[in-house]
Amino acid sequence: MDDNIKEPPHYTANKIEPIDFIIQNEFNFCEGNVIKYISRYKRKNGIEDLKKAKQYIDFLIKKEVEKGTKKWQNIFESRTENVVLL
Repeated sequence: MDDNIKEPPHYTANKIEPIDFIIQNEFNFCEGNVIKYISRYKRKNGIEDLKKAKQYIDFLIKKEVEKGTKKWQNIFESRTENVVLL
């Protein structure tokens, strides 16, 4: 008997189950969801799953941009800390 909870066919059809790949590579929540949705979209929800993956990719991009912006702000602040304006 098939167990759709423990071994759903939209995941087990892959050579490596997404959960195993995600855990072995220590991906975070958002990265793991991208992998999950991309790996199943052809067998489960089609474009809806691609949109879900895109939503998590957009979130990751936003966080990376924010992190980069903060990094540059910190560099700027450290370089202008002792500047005296005349």
